[in-house]
Amino acid sequence: MTSELLDRALVEEATKKSGLIWVRGADAPAARALWHVWHEGAACLVGDGPGEQPLPGLTDGGAAEVTVRSKDKGGRLIAWSARTVELAPGSEAWEAVVAELKGKRLNAPDGEAMTERWARECRVLRLEPTGATTPPPDGSLAEVPLPTPATTRQPIPAGLPRLLFKGRKRRG
Repeated sequence: MTSELLDRALVEEATKKSGLIWVRGADAPAARALWHVWHEGAACLVGDGPGEQPLPGLTDGGAAEVTVRSKDKGGRLIAWSARTVELAPGSEAWEAVVAELKGKRLNAPDGEAMTERWARECRVLRLEPTGATTPPPDGSLAEVPLPTPATTRQPIPAGLPRLLFKGRKRRG
């Protein structure tokens, strides 16, 4: 009983303090870094809408694996299993969670109208701990990066250094 309470306290404290959590849904190919807030015993997320974080593999009633990193060193602190609960827009629980999420959302394109957009176009999820924690791994957890349309930088144009340093004079 004592170890269960300690695990629950560690899950809550570590998740509260971490700005990002790594979440892997049941059908997701890899874990994703997601911003969240801790509210009433669960990690709460908003996403799957225009301009918001994707939530692949997270379905209502589904399972998820959450890994929490250290805020200062970035290393893995604890991994825990969760049950995903999707909150209905406009419900009392949705309103309470959105009030917390709204304060943490950085650079929202629509400011105060963000909550109305979330109600129309996004999903708000609670990741409720099931009590199961995963022991630390023996090896590396490195994974192949997710596919992206981003490209590697090309060599800079030959004339660019002259344009950048044109106004500077040598002091001798």
